[in-house]
Amino acid sequence: MIPVLEAVPNFSEGRDPGFLREVTVEMTRAGAEVLDASSDPDHHRSVVTLIGGVGEIEDALVAGAEVALRAVDLRRHRGVHPRIGALDVAPVVPLAGTGMEVARASAHRVAVRVAALGIPVYLYAGSTPEHRSLADLRRGGFESLVDGFPTGRSPDFDAGRTSAHPTAGVTCVGARPLLLAWNLQVEGISFDALSMVARELRESGGGLPGVRALALRLERAGTLQLSMNLEEVERRDPDAVFERASTDVAARGGRIVATEVIGLIPDALVLRTGARRLRLLGADSQRLLSTRLVSHLARRGSGDLDTLVNWARAASAGAPPEVLAAAERLHSSSHIPPPPVDQA
Repeated sequence: MIPVLEAVPNFSEGRDPGFLREVTVEMTRAGAEVLDASSDPDHHRSVVTLIGGVGEIEDALVAGAEVALRAVDLRRHRGVHPRIGALDVAPVVPLAGTGMEVARASAHRVAVRVAALGIPVYLYAGSTPEHRSLADLRRGGFESLVDGFPTGRSPDFDAGRTSAHPTAGVTCVGARPLLLAWNLQVEGISFDALSMVARELRESGGGLPGVRALALRLERAGTLQLSMNLEEVERRDPDAVFERASTDVAARGGRIVATEVIGLIPDALVLRTGARRLRLLGADSQRLLSTRLVSHLARRGSGDLDTLVNWARAASAGAPPEVLAAAERLHSSSHIPPPPVDQA
């Protein structure tokens, strides 16, 4: 099976449509496929979802870092979302034909290349033994890193610096499983009350496993937002999280009026919510048509790929050069690069 990775880079620019166009063009040019791209002016943040082969994803993330380095100046950046970098977060997610080891090795190579641009890099999540969290790394924001790195928070790759890059800050790169990034629009409740809801929902506050939650006031949109990440979504019940949030908001006199998913919608959200609402029997991911279709196509594609590569190599001089080159590219993309030998 040809290995496929997903990446979901978050950029600290959400008010310039030209930036989002440029970054998606450059990532596409690097060989990745952009599946989704969105910006939010209150968050002052853009999120891009892309998939591709291992090398394509790595090239695309570095291309995005280069665009952000040129275009974003964090000294003038003000938004409600926590951030420490122009390319703030670059998660690498294993999909078809890969596992977490592949994602970790890929994230390591991306970190090395981003640091070579002069931008310090923190590794996080599955790329660190302690599964370091973004919340810990972003505490105090970009401003807390301008005059030097806090004690105990030195970057894994310092890019030859003793503090953050003056305009591009620090980038967080890590391997992680799929997560659900979603925002709940809330009305009829005060900001302080919503902050209490977020605090009680968070795993770190004794709430639900895998939940990261922030209460945000969106001045431009004129609304309050409960912004959440549900980590390792395939192991969680998104509907139960929504019900808990809805109950807690209602207990304080408010209500949820809309739900926004950032990026693509994970199967787990649809399957488990549908199963819960419909009391569906046998609700297993292996019964999803999309899951079985992908497996079927991957098996067929793998066999066809081997046939094509073997034929082209056997034909050698008799094969058109472009056919032989295409076969070799396919063969190369179906083999995963080895993990790095050096450790951060």
